[in-house]
Parts: sequence; structure tokens; C-alpha cells
Amino acid sequence: MADRNEIRDTFFLECEELLEALDDGLREIDGLISTENQDPETVNAVFRAVHSIKGGAGAFGLEDLVEFAHGFETALDFLRSGKLVANAEMLRVFYRANDRLLDLVGAARDGEILDPAESSDVLAALETMTAEITKDMPSDTPISFEPMSLDFDFEAVVTADAPGDHTNYRIRLTPKTALYIHGNDPAHVIRALRDLGQVRVAIDPTTIPSFKDCTAGQTHITWDMNFETEEPEHVLFEVFDFVESDCVLQIEPVDAAPDAIQLASSAQDLEKEPPAEPVNPDDSAAVSLSLVPPAAKPASSVAAPKRATVRVDLERVDRLINVVGELVINQAMLAQCAENAGITSRDVFATGLEEFKQLSREIQESVMAIRAQPVKSLFQRMARIVREASASTGKSVRLVTEGEATEVDKTVVEKLADPLTHMVRNAVDHGLELTVPRQATGKPETGTVTLSAAHRSGRVIIEISDDGQGIDRDKVRQIAFEKDLIPEGAELTDSEIDNLLFLPGFSTADQVSNLSGRGVGMDVVKSAIHTLGGRVSISSVPGQGSTFTISLPLTLAVLEGMVVDVAGETMVIPLSAILETLRPGHDAVHTLGTGDQVVSIRGTIVPIVDLAAAFGLRSAETYDAARVLLLVETEGNQICALVVDRIFDQRQVVIKGLEDNYGHVAGVVAATILGDGQIALIVDPDTVFENLQPIQIAPERLYASEG
Repeated sequence: MADRNEIRDTFFLECEELLEALDDGLREIDGLISTENQDPETVNAVFRAVHSIKGGAGAFGLEDLVEFAHGFETALDFLRSGKLVANAEMLRVFYRANDRLLDLVGAARDGEILDPAESSDVLAALETMTAEITKDMPSDTPISFEPMSLDFDFEAVVTADAPGDHTNYRIRLTPKTALYIHGNDPAHVIRALRDLGQVRVAIDPTTIPSFKDCTAGQTHITWDMNFETEEPEHVLFEVFDFVESDCVLQIEPVDAAPDAIQLASSAQDLEKEPPAEPVNPDDSAAVSLSLVPPAAKPASSVAAPKRATVRVDLERVDRLINVVGELVINQAMLAQCAENAGITSRDVFATGLEEFKQLSREIQESVMAIRAQPVKSLFQRMARIVREASASTGKSVRLVTEGEATEVDKTVVEKLADPLTHMVRNAVDHGLELTVPRQATGKPETGTVTLSAAHRSGRVIIEISDDGQGIDRDKVRQIAFEKDLIPEGAELTDSEIDNLLFLPGFSTADQVSNLSGRGVGMDVVKSAIHTLGGRVSISSVPGQGSTFTISLPLTLAVLEGMVVDVAGETMVIPLSAILETLRPGHDAVHTLGTGDQVVSIRGTIVPIVDLAAAFGLRSAETYDAARVLLLVETEGNQICALVVDRIFDQRQVVIKGLEDNYGHVAGVVAATILGDGQIALIVDPDTVFENLQPIQIAPERLYASEG
């Protein structure tokens, strides 16, 4: 029998899906306000989401959540019945209710207690919105009526095809009052049993009291069921997981169905039975009720079956990914052994090894797909951030999302939430102007923040853009100089000035607010994205807005890398950072007055960085034409050339983090295990270049001065 805690966890997982559907529905309703043409099904879907959360919360006694959901549900019911007409003010209240419902679900899941004042404020706003409707509704005055006596002999037959070997059970269910209070119903149990086999239901007439003995708020009826199924016993017991503590339940197997209860073999048999005679209120006539599955729809109207899904603990998936990683390493070791043994590609063993390599990659990609999830849930969180930042700054802001179905590793999504929050807040606080300045420049009163996601070249690209004032580069340069972040008179390109925003302690805010001004934010963003193996860049046009672009790997488990030799040490350079490899002649290499070297590539001057010298493996030397240059692009969209002694191979490597087992190493993003069992460091080209070049040289200016 399933553990109640597992069922509770399942409820909260379902709440995530319901809250996502709720947010989608509200946004769709919001988008149709201007057209005055609402889709009734969308409103119904929103109502059902809140109603389902309320019902599940009641089953677990989450009274605060039930009370709030009930108030929200009431307002939505007025909307779907047409008594309320959607408008902008109403949607603002609904969005607040949506955010509060999200908080209450999270608090209930984590065992936290929230201040009830916020819930009361939102419920008061909902009641104010519906006050005009409820005041005209009839009050709950007592109604006088003369009772009419009836004797019921309820009997129901619910069937499903159940061929093969069957087991018969006799089930007796006596609900307690708590069962109904928690939002359950014996009908739910009967329907669940119907899906598993054949069930005949009858009410025990001895449990039905006379009318005068009925007590409001108490249960009186006992249900007797005969159940025939092919399913194992534990499946039967799982049907009663939600109600077992709220009822008296007796289940016992029987050798055969009692003769007194003749099971119908199919729904068609039931349909052949003659209809029941009308009931005469003055007689003690029996009333028969047949519950049968609905008739099948014509083939042309039957919808495509919904894909089956299964919920799996993320820890189990992580273990599977680790095993697959070891499989990839093992395959690399076998390949290394084959190479050392001189086995040719035509050998049968080599052929089998190549097939093993392809299968390993296929398994790895399939396992990675299990962890992949759309960024939609992350983008929906940002919608709330935009609403809160808009209210705090007094600006009218609209959020537009694109590419919500783009999938990325779940770990990446979770770790991206904080940096994305900083960037969205900055877009609202710093990027967008106030209403009056916007109107003065001919822009619409409402500013727009756009979140987009897409796959490009094996990476995930997330962009946060606004249609605001853009970056005031003169102001940024002046602040950087006042904070001693750049030397006086430093000549910087637009890109270099924009990247000053990522320096610790830098802020363009004139005063400290709840959103910004403390100099903490964009440096944290850069650090967090850097930890994910990503890059962030800025592009801005004064008066038109800014765009922050985040480039991330699809997964944090494996990467495509180039294995190189650096002064006798084997290292890996991420393939996504490499633009090209080259071995230029001496005439293309130039030495500057500072002793630094650059290389001329198709009319562009690129700084040279010796990896061996950067890691202290040898002293800085003049470039040797026998070595290889790897042209890489940094996160600041600048190009540098890394010097390596030679290239071994290009292969897929398994990422092994150093932070937990060793610690942070400058210039190194992680490590991996090679086919010969040795550990190789995975180089971070951005950090290496930044550490050697505190003030970066703009290649186009250098080349122009040379010419």
C-alpha cells in the first residue's frame, strides 16, 4: 500500500502542473481583454485548476490553502458564469491571487507558516470585486417544507471488460464524516474500481435511518460492493489510499461471486435491461441506478490517446546519469587499450568497439533527455518578478515570452532562476523609463521586457531584452572611474564599457531601493552563469533598449571537448568555445612593447595566451611555430588565441566537478577521466584570458594603429 507521504508528494507535483495551467490561462485571458472575446474553455480550465488544488488540499487538512483557494474559486466561478466581465483591474487581482496561491502551496509543501495578512488582503480584494454580485443574491434564510418519505434500495452495477483469471472480493465501505470534509466521495472509489474490473454496488438498507433520525453533517450510508478483477491485490488497496483513514473499510477475497449478485458481462448487457418503472412516492418502490461506462465514440471522433508518463525521483535519474558517465569513461578506456595494442580499424574487435561507442552515446543522449525540461516554468516565475518590480517602480511593464518549449537540463533551469531574477529586475528598474519620459520620446506608455530561449549550435541561448533607454555609457565610464575600477583616461570600446556592469560593487542607481543600488547583482549573475559553464554578453543601443544574452550548455554532465597537450599535461578545451585551430607563420605574430604577443588573422589582431605559462607549467616564451593556436571566443565576445603544444583528439568527456571534492581552481571549470585512467583538467578560456589581461585590448584599434 502506497505510503501517505508519497501520495502527498504526488499531490504537490500535480499542484506544480495545475499552477502552470492556471498561469497560462490567466495570461490567455489577459491577452484577450482588448478583443472582448474570451474563450469559455480557458476560463473553465483556470477554474478547474484552482478547484483541483482546493480538493487535494482538503484531503490533507491544509486549511489555509483550502480557505484561500475557495475564495479565489468563487470569484472565478462568477467570471465563468458571466456575472463578472474580465478587465485589466480584475486580472491584476487574479494575478495577485495566483502568486499567493503559489506561496501557500510552497509553504504547505515545505512545512512553513506564512503571515495570514497577505492572504486576507487578497481575499478582501476578491470580495470587493464580487461585492456588487453577492449583495443581490438571496440570503440564506430558513426554508419551510414538508418532508416526503421514500424508501430507497439503491443498487448500481459498474462494469469493465475483465477477461481471463479473476479474483473476487467483497468490499464494505462505511464513510466517516471526515471523508466528505476532505473533498472525497465514494463515487470516486467506485469509478477507480471500474477501471480495474467489474464491480457491483449496493447500499445496505439497514444503515439508512428514517427521515426524522437523519442528522445534518453526519454520514449514515454503508456501501456493499462485489469486485471482480485480474489485478494483483496491492493495486486494489491503492484505490483506497486517500480514504482509508476516513472510513471503516472491510475487504475480503471470496472464491466466487455470490449467486445473489449476478455481474453483468458488459455495458451492452446493461443497456438491454428494461428501464425502471417510475417511482410512486406513496409506495415503497425500489429505485435502481446503473452506472456504466459511456458508449464508445465513433472512430472518426476519437481523440488521439494521451502519452503515458511516470514520475521518477530525480535522485534516481542522477544515479543513472552517473552510471552512464562511467560507461562513457569505460568505453574510452577500451578504445585506448585497443589503440595501445595496435588493433586496426578492420579488426572485428575494433568494429564491435565502434558499435559500443555509438550505443554509449545513444544511451547518454537518451538519459540526458530524461532530465531535460522546458524553460516554461522558469519564465512563468519571471512573470511574477516583473509584476512585483512594476508595482515597486511605478512603471507599466508587459512581459513577452518566446521559446517556452525550449528544453534544457533540469539542473541548469534550477540554478538559472536567481541570475535571471536579477537581470529581469534590472531590466525593469534600470532599463525601462518612467511613463512621462517614454511618452516624450514617442514610445508606448507600457514598456516591454522580452524573455526568449532557443537552441543554437548545441547550446541554449536565453535573451532578456527591453525597449528602454539603453546603457548610458558616459555615465558608466564616469562611475567606473570614480570607483577606481578603471584608470583615468582609459580608452574603452562600447563592449568593454558595457562589461563594466559585471564588476563587483558597480551600480548606476542614483539611490538605494528595494530592487537595486547596492552594487550587488550583475557580478553575481556573471559568477552564477560562469559556474554553469555559460557566458553572458550585452548589446545596447541608446534610446532603443538593451539585450543580455546568456549562452549555456544543454547539460552539465558531458561536453564535447578538444583534448590537447600543454607542456606535458593533458587538458580539455570545450569545443563550444573554439572557433578554429591554426598554426601561423612567424610573420603573422607580433610582439608589443609590453612583451605581449598578438597574431594577425585575416586582417584582425588577436591577443595570444600561452596556456602553459598561465598555469605555471613553464615561463612565458616567444611563440613557437611548431605549436598550435586555438582561436576561442570569450564571454565578452572578444577573441583570443590559446597556445597548446599539440592536439590529441576531439571527444565527448564526462564532467567531474572539483568544488565538492577539492575546491575552486582559477582557470579550470571542471575535470574529467580519460581513457588511460588519467585525470585531465577542463580549461575555462574566459577566466584564463581575464586573469592575464585585466584591461583588454580592442583588436580593431590595435590593427588600425599598426596600419
